[in-house]
Amino acid sequence: MATGVLSNDDFYTNIDDKSLEIFSLIWLDANVDVKGTRETEVKLRSIINHIKKFQDVKQCQHYIEQTSQKDRLVIIVSGRLGQEIVPYIHQLRQVISIYVYCMDKKNNEQWALKFTKVKSVVVDLDELVCQITADHKIQKKVEEPLSINIFTTNVDAGKSTTGVNGQFVFSQILVDCLLRLKSTEIDKNELINLCQSEYEGNYTELSNLREFQQDYSPNKVLLWYTKETFFYKTLNAALRTQNIHMIFLFRSLICDLYHQLQEYQSKEFVRVYRCQLMSNDELHSLQQNIGQFISVNSFFSTSDERRTALFLLGDMSTQIDLKRVLFEIDADPNIVNTKPFANISKHSYFPDESEVLFMIGSIFRLNNIDRNDDQIWTIKMTLCNDDEHDLKQVLMHMKQQIENEETNLRTLGNVLWEMGKFDLAEKYFTRSLKQLPSNDSLHISLYEDLGKLASQRGDYDMSMKWRKKLLTFKEENPLAINVSVNKTNDFIGQSFIVNHNNINTKWKQYGITVAGGNGQGNQLNQLSYPEGIYVDDDHQTVYIADCGNDRIVGWTYGTKSGQVVAGGNGQGNHLNQLNCPSYIFVDEDYSVYVSERDNHRVMKWMKGAKEGIVVAGKKGEGNRLTQLSGPQGVIVDHLGNVYVADGDNDRIMRWCEGSCEGSFVVGGNGEGKQSNQFDGPTGLSVDAQGNLYVADYHNHRIQKFEIDLD
Repeated sequence: MATGVLSNDDFYTNIDDKSLEIFSLIWLDANVDVKGTRETEVKLRSIINHIKKFQDVKQCQHYIEQTSQKDRLVIIVSGRLGQEIVPYIHQLRQVISIYVYCMDKKNNEQWALKFTKVKSVVVDLDELVCQITADHKIQKKVEEPLSINIFTTNVDAGKSTTGVNGQFVFSQILVDCLLRLKSTEIDKNELINLCQSEYEGNYTELSNLREFQQDYSPNKVLLWYTKETFFYKTLNAALRTQNIHMIFLFRSLICDLYHQLQEYQSKEFVRVYRCQLMSNDELHSLQQNIGQFISVNSFFSTSDERRTALFLLGDMSTQIDLKRVLFEIDADPNIVNTKPFANISKHSYFPDESEVLFMIGSIFRLNNIDRNDDQIWTIKMTLCNDDEHDLKQVLMHMKQQIENEETNLRTLGNVLWEMGKFDLAEKYFTRSLKQLPSNDSLHISLYEDLGKLASQRGDYDMSMKWRKKLLTFKEENPLAINVSVNKTNDFIGQSFIVNHNNINTKWKQYGITVAGGNGQGNQLNQLSYPEGIYVDDDHQTVYIADCGNDRIVGWTYGTKSGQVVAGGNGQGNHLNQLNCPSYIFVDEDYSVYVSERDNHRVMKWMKGAKEGIVVAGKKGEGNRLTQLSGPQGVIVDHLGNVYVADGDNDRIMRWCEGSCEGSFVVGGNGEGKQSNQFDGPTGLSVDAQGNLYVADYHNHRIQKFEIDLD
């Protein structure tokens, strides 16, 4: 079982050892394992639990350099070894303080004066413990990494706005999902066991852990959160480092904190303050996004006393490598739809601190950043409405998707899947499988999800294994139905699946015109021989292959005209033109794929593009693998592979992303009526099991081609 103290030998066997806390202590000394230092370790672990010991400079330096910039390292070095290592690690962001423990204080103070992170040179172990204890009381407030996400419309901010804004939205969705997800005894026991393992040998924290198990109740959550124990240290570290599984295990306690903040919500406008030490890069990132929105991934602790916050920044005359920062935040509780915040002093373990606490995911507008004569940077922010930013429609829609169904582990898995965290998505899908009754119909959805997820990761063997499990489950449970179909991750994104309870569903007999209806023509309120359509529920838009006008138009519900999203430059074969577009497909990035019957190609038009890209059929009409002839139906999988009904060649082709030629999927055996032949294939579709359906036009039939599991 792992312990909080790791010896030099552990470096080789446990290089990836991870602490559940943000702060770690590194001790480099040739005599680090003598009896006196072991007694000191016990005292130090009551302050910083995770201790790593080294006797070799190179091993120690390598270990420190491999840690994350979000870690916070306190270093103890001997005089001799300190002179070797400090020049190489002093500039690292994760190294926050260095203490020299030696026998020759005077000589070691001389070289230590060159390095601002060296806090003291001591010759007594008790003095060392006292110094680290005193400094850590301040460091834990100003040195903890600030974990934020930025919503930006600033294209010059140095990052893709799509990626940055995606993180912003999904951080909000993840919090909502976790708050709605019920906790279980399995989860609570796992959290306790992890903490017991983390703090093995730390008698102070093990005592706190036992007290927590015996004494905790939801109305005491603020007391426990503000108390200096494992509770705050591990929860805070999980949130600030985005350790999603630890956040998952803590979710019932996070929910208790949320309800307490709601109960004690501030009733009046407040101006609060928070101090922080930041690197140049961290400050510069915020300076580039003035006027934008930030969301905070952790509970955000502030004080309503400016003087108290400034005191924590230390002596202004003392030179440090970091920037002293003071957040000045205006918060109005009368704003509708904000995360809760409250003055928790009356419910805190430290009632004199006048602490105002903001909920995880609180959104602030970054108003201004300036520096005063004392070289303190003041960052002025305002608490914002949750839907004040430009992504409010996307965020509201995604929240509604969660709220409209029971939130379970599969919901969490799908959120993580969309975030690109495939390993975690698989973890919660399989965790859900283990907790379900053996005949629960949710197995169907989970096996489907796991199969698709494995395919998306390129692990096709594993995908087939999950699909075999799905078929086996269906055979053993013939009455089970798929009660939870996830549209977002559906292979083709446009299938409408009706379960067994809806076989008698009826539709109204009079339709509503949602596009066109103004006669044949080429104006934006008209269509001419429309063919393929694609319905985008997320943006309430219908995409239409306006064949007679050689264009694709997007028509938003309730509007009187459409917008050209592809073509619209007359009939032709240039990259900005189309010729008889017939079928279309829209992927998750809202790129439009168009099969052009008379140009014998498939084009991809990325959102906002003025020209398309040929993704299939680049060599004109023909029957070679580089050619198409009268292409019709088109679908695209999550890997970007394009499937085309090659109508006049009587075959279905697959073009892998970036490939110059296609490959046969089915057909290609000449025109005919046999089960391995087509006569003018048109429409394509794929079901949840990966079976392929083809509309065989002149044979007046629909063919199903089952996936080959062998």
